[in-house]
Amino acid sequence: MIELLLPYPPTMNHYWRRGRHGTFISADGRNFRRSVGIIAAADRVPMLTGPLAVFIRMTPPDRRRRDIDNILKPLLDALQHAGCYEDDNQIEQLTIRRRPPINGGNVLVTITEAQP
Repeated sequence: MIELLLPYPPTMNHYWRRGRHGTFISADGRNFRRSVGIIAAADRVPMLTGPLAVFIRMTPPDRRRRDIDNILKPLLDALQHAGCYEDDNQIEQLTIRRRPPINGGNVLVTITEAQP
């Protein structure tokens, strides 16, 4: 099992950018990926290789209206990039729950082996 308390991720609207040479990850996205990698390395997170269940507790940074699914792709890609799992196609079950906002926001991610 992996459990990580992470900073609040950028939304899909702020994660990708388009430029003259194609689509790329924004500076906010790269900073978030870097932060997730540092946290995962500090916790000595093992790479999980089988089917996975992911539970996300989303705590937004403020009371603005937000689509709950807009943080998923940046978050799951950052976890893959940090070496928590080989590929996000391993995820068999995905649950996300919104919590009341706190200053700065965060996400608590729990990754376990999926049960058949």
